[in-house]
Amino acid sequence: MQDILCRYGLEDAVIRPVPPHDGGRNRVFILTKGIEKYVLRLSETGDRTEEEYLAETEFVRHLAANGAPVADVLPSRGGKLVERTADGAFASVFRYAPGILLSENSYRYRADAPLSEYFYNTGKTLGKLHALARTYEPRHRRADYFDKYNDRYIDRLIPDDYAPLKEAIGERFEAFRALPRDESVYGLVHFDFSDGNYHVDMETGKITVFDFDNAMYAWYMFDLANLWTHGVGWCRGEDDPTKRRAIMDDYFAAVLAGYRSETDVSDELLQKLPLFVDMVFIENIVDEFECCRRAGTEVDDDDIADAADALIRHIELPILD
Repeated sequence: MQDILCRYGLEDAVIRPVPPHDGGRNRVFILTKGIEKYVLRLSETGDRTEEEYLAETEFVRHLAANGAPVADVLPSRGGKLVERTADGAFASVFRYAPGILLSENSYRYRADAPLSEYFYNTGKTLGKLHALARTYEPRHRRADYFDKYNDRYIDRLIPDDYAPLKEAIGERFEAFRALPRDESVYGLVHFDFSDGNYHVDMETGKITVFDFDNAMYAWYMFDLANLWTHGVGWCRGEDDPTKRRAIMDDYFAAVLAGYRSETDVSDELLQKLPLFVDMVFIENIVDEFECCRRAGTEVDDDDIADAADALIRHIELPILD
């Protein structure tokens, strides 16, 4: 640890470990030096290469250099964005994102500002990331969606006890392969854009994004669909399905207005939102199986029940009923 801190000129920083969360891949530390704060990430799972981490950090640099609201990555004293520890872990240091997680404020937005402002800002932030992704020419390349999400990997990862689920996922893969993949709709995306991966400045409403650890080449619509699924929480307490649908319509309209202030998305792909929501379901299911495999535990069926049911029965989220 001290060796890595020295490489970044942070040997005298105050170190505070961040408690791990379920499914977390990395060890994370908050570093405080004077009035500045940084985040040290140590990646020790051994399932990604140095090239993949370089691809991630170079993308973050591209975004930050072009005005995107992201927590920039810092080069070490040797000019490296990724350093290797003595025991083989990959280390990177990022600026600390100003603001706080929305959950740290009990999901209350800033005082005297409507929630619609927050929804608009999430879409605008995501639109800025995607606009810059379209101009990005990588030196190192992240994985493509189908490099990981394919029948062969699913067959290895998910036991045959889940045969109906595996069949349903395979059917979706066929549908995904028929989607357009030109550079206007397909590029390097965050792949985990949600309120757990950005801070909100409660004075200004500005959002700063971090944790591009899952970034890959996929459809820009994936990030929008992921935002849609997280928006369901804003109407979970409403029993009337008509009112829930109205809340979701208003929520996503504000997100899209913000998104389209920075870049565009075609109406044709927006009409396929349910299919992209299925893509998010599959990512969640795969992540659950991967986390359990790393931990050496069995999957809790309750943790994948809703997503698996939606895929197997070819239904959409209850919010759309």
